[in-house]
Amino acid sequence: MKLPRLFQPSNSTGVIAEKKALAYLLSQGLTLLHQNYYCRFGEVDLIMQDKDTLVFIEVRYRKNGDFGGALASITQTKQRKLIKTATHYLTQLTTEPYCRFDAIALNETDDSPIWVQDAFQA
Repeated sequence: MKLPRLFQPSNSTGVIAEKKALAYLLSQGLTLLHQNYYCRFGEVDLIMQDKDTLVFIEVRYRKNGDFGGALASITQTKQRKLIKTATHYLTQLTTEPYCRFDAIALNETDDSPIWVQDAFQA
């Protein structure tokens, strides 16, 4: 089970991967709105703005590509949790913007992240 970032040391693999993903996405022109958004349904690693689109981003790190790699680790169960958490976030807004779910995968052997826009649908 992944510990909330609050309880992870700042040099943990997960925190380092999220920092790399964030730096990459910022360089691509996205704007950070929230990092590690928690509610009773789960957590969204990054919530960012991409022009007129609100983007909920799942960051995944795997040491290697065995067993399908980082992207394959975003299961249907994880997707459902992300959707519920995003829905909770949206209830706090006055208007519902266009949204999408992205995934960003990192591994030990590649220097640049793999960014999958619209990785799954709600």
